[in-house]
Formats: sequence, C-alpha cells, structure tokens
Amino acid sequence: MWTIIMPPWVQQASRKCLQHTWVSRGGFRCLTVAKKRRNDVQQHPAVSRSCSTVQSDVRVRFAPSPTGFLHLGGLRTALYNYIFAKKHGGAFVLRLEDTDQNRLVPGAADSIEDMLEWAGIPPDESPRRGGPLGPYMQSQRLDLYSKTAQQLVESRHAYYCFCSPQRLELLKKEALRVGQTPRYDNRCRHLQAEQVQEKLAQGQPHVIRFRLEEGVEPFQDLIFGWNRHEVAQVEGDPVVMKADGFPTYHLANIVDDHYMKISHVLRGSEWLISTSKHLLMYHALGWQPPTFGHLPLLMNKDGSKLSKRQGDIFIENFRRDGVLPEALLDITTNCGSGFTTNRMGRRIEELISEFNPSKITTHSALMDLEKLPEFNRIHLQKRIENEEQCHLLVKELREEILQAYTTEIQDREVLLEDYIKRVLQLRKGHITSLKELLQPTYSYLWVRPSFSSQQVAALTSEAHLIASLVLKLIEEQKEKLSVEELNKDLKMLAKKTEATKYRDVMKLLRLTMSGLQQGPSVAEMMVSLSPAEVSHRFQKLLHLTDSC
Repeated sequence: MWTIIMPPWVQQASRKCLQHTWVSRGGFRCLTVAKKRRNDVQQHPAVSRSCSTVQSDVRVRFAPSPTGFLHLGGLRTALYNYIFAKKHGGAFVLRLEDTDQNRLVPGAADSIEDMLEWAGIPPDESPRRGGPLGPYMQSQRLDLYSKTAQQLVESRHAYYCFCSPQRLELLKKEALRVGQTPRYDNRCRHLQAEQVQEKLAQGQPHVIRFRLEEGVEPFQDLIFGWNRHEVAQVEGDPVVMKADGFPTYHLANIVDDHYMKISHVLRGSEWLISTSKHLLMYHALGWQPPTFGHLPLLMNKDGSKLSKRQGDIFIENFRRDGVLPEALLDITTNCGSGFTTNRMGRRIEELISEFNPSKITTHSALMDLEKLPEFNRIHLQKRIENEEQCHLLVKELREEILQAYTTEIQDREVLLEDYIKRVLQLRKGHITSLKELLQPTYSYLWVRPSFSSQQVAALTSEAHLIASLVLKLIEEQKEKLSVEELNKDLKMLAKKTEATKYRDVMKLLRLTMSGLQQGPSVAEMMVSLSPAEVSHRFQKLLHLTDSC
C-alpha cells in the first residue's frame, strides 16, 4: 500500500467541505441540497475550493455484526456517525451485518439497538424501527446480493471459483512455509466458459470471486487524505459470495450502502486498506461511491488494543455498574479528536454543535478508563441539578434501595421523594454514581444503625449530657436545619461538655447517627436524616446511657 500525498493547498481545500470526494475522471464530487438523490451530483474542477452545504442528503450508517455485544469501540463509531448525521440534519441508520451465521450470538442484535437507545444515540432507521430502505438485517436481503453477484459475473468482473477448502488450505500453508503472505492464486479466473458450465451442471460447490484489476484510482479520505492501495498486487481475488449463498462483507456492504443511499461511510481505520477494493467494485457496477472517512482506532491508555476479552469494555457492563450514558459519550470523545474544544462535562447537544470533522486526527485515541468515575461525577451532578432528571434519579434510587434493604428499612420515610432528593442534593459533587449510595458507608441513610455501650464509653463518659444537648438543639431548630448553621451550633454544643474534646463529641455524634467512624460531615448527616430521625437516634443513645 502507498499513500498519494497531494499538494497542501489541495488537501486544505478538500477538507473544507465534507461533500467533496475524488472521482475517477478527475475533480471533486459535491452533493447539493437541491438534489434529492445522491446519484445527482455536480462535477467541479480539482481546484474548486467551495461547495454548498448539505443537509437532507446526508445518510450515514453504523453496521455492526451481531457476533458479539456492543463495546466501546463500536459505541465510538456509532457516536461519530450519529453526531455527523445530526450536525448536517441527516439520517443515522443502524444496519446489522449478520451474514456470518455461524458466529451469531443469541440476543446480540437486540442488545446492540438497546445500548444505542440507552446511550442516547438512537438510530433513525433500524431493524426495530424500520424505515423506507429496509430491511435492515443483511440476512433478509440475500436476493439483492445474489442478483448483484450475478451481475458482476455476467459483466466478467467476477467469476465462479470451484477450488476446494483443502486446496486453499494447502496454498496457505505453502505461502507461510516460504515466508509469504497467503493469497489465492486466481486459478479459477482462467477457466473457460465450457468448463464453468460443466462444473455448474455437475453441482460442484463454488463461490463467486471478484476480479481485482490494477490501476486503482486514488480516493480522498475525510481523515487520512489521499490514498490508494494496489490490492491486485498483494491480494488474490476476494470471495464476494460464499458457497452457502451468503455474501461476504466486501459485497454486502457496498450493495447495502448503495441501495440505502448512504452518502458518507465513517468506519474504523482498519478498513482503510480495503477501500480501494470496494471502489473497484463500485466502478464495476457503475455506481457512485459514498464519501469515506476512516476513524483512528480507540486504544487503551498504554497504547494497547482494546480487547473484548477485557470484559469491562462492553456497554452493558457500564450500564450495570451505574455509569451514565452521557459520561460514557463524553469520555469517548474527550480522548479523541474532532471537536472545537476538549473539556469534560459535554452532553450530546454540545458534542453535535462543537463537532468539526476536519479536526479529527489520524492518531489513535487513547482512553483512560480510570478517569471515568470523574466524568460520571460531573454528569451525575448535572442530572441532580436538573429537576426533571433528578425526579428520574429518585425513582431509580428508590428501586435500588428497596432491593438492597428490603427487610431492614424501619422508617418508610426514607423512600419518599423529598427525602431521597435531599440526600442527592447534599451529596452531589461527592458521589460518582447512584450505586455508591448503596454501599455500607451510606447505609445509615436507609436503615438505623446499631452501636454498643462499650463503643460509647470508649469515647466519653458524658454521652447522656451530649445526647440531651443534641435533642434540645434539634427541638430549637425544628424544621430549619442547615449544614452551615449546624456546624456553628455543634461547636458551641461541644464547649458545654466538661471532659470531652470536640473531636470525641463529633465521633460520638457520628457513631449515634451512622454507626461508622467516617463519612460525610456530622452536620450533613443531621440534615440528610431530618429532625425527627435525628431525635429518634439520639433518644436511643439516651436510653442506652440510662441503662448503664
């Protein structure tokens, strides 16, 4: 493979307009709003530096294979396609490429669409939603691929191949033995028409291969610039239709992109070297290709490749662990490029408005998942501060509380919206997820703690006095508890003891309210619990000291 580097002014001019792409007879292609079909294009000289903007003509697709569940790399590709479509008022299409029937994972197809909807980037057209250019499952489009493959055979751009799997395996082993890259030797391309008909009549198993020709035209990638890859020099003729009647990716993806009127293909950079092959097929079929943009890979922070074996890269796992979708989208774009700013806390609307494809670099995007809790903390705080979203958080947390503390809750008031909302408002900016509030550190919010007289005695001999002072303070404050005022009042309260230091007074108050030695400030605990509940817990301390 080699890259054709065009003069800098040409690269700069071409990147100014996303709708420019190089076509075989020279010049840029420009889609316009006035044209309703993608095939209606205008030809401009290569020196053209301007083009009308495109809105309704933009159609992009995310085309995963349901051989596994959606992971971070797939989410990132889907996200960039979604943002691109919404930036230009276009359509975001989900197409499931399920032609590899042997590797399909049960439930993966539904899960992929579920995760896109959960992430807040739902497709406009999909297997579930339908659309005017479906079906959107490749296994339901087999007739279309078969007809296209036959069209290629009839035009002599493809041919029947009868080589057995055993012969192909021998070719591979021999190539590896002599240190060469395995490739098909194009043997069946040279069969005479009579030989082909005879083998077909005998019912011999066969595939259809596409004839790779030399002289590949350069193409302009939106991200990697001008490229071409002389595939015929390094590859054998690729299979486009398998013996089982299912197409390979190379045929199916161009057929679907054509008939679904896809205007821009944004996919991972691993497909960059295959694009010249796909363009040869477009040319053979007489079809106008879409504009291509290959996204740099998403990598671990140490530069290693994201692996599905890591387990923690699957989107369902992030949702299960309490990660907010907007936090996941934020960190995914924050570690990459393509935006006018690079700051934490961006929601999807801001990502769309700040998106600038010309700023996407060819460097791999390094993701540091250790920073994800911080992203989640920021977005959780934004949700808590939004009245409508806070209401949803309350409902979600209530369900979690009921599941975690079903039989232990003594006061049903902890399930009321006002109570849970007060807890969220006090803890915003401190917690990184709702699930954190279900950890033992915060159990005092939902269930009454237990503590012993020995624990109390280890702190002070004035527990009865301190409990009485707190009860009096609560009675005087009534329903007007605030963290700021309580901090002042508690300092004054501690001065009324004779033998207990302020630090030990606070430890006793914390023990009484939570049974713990650490946690939020004592004042915040008291405000969270409400005056009635604070009184209840200090009455318990009084009774405990009375019985000693």
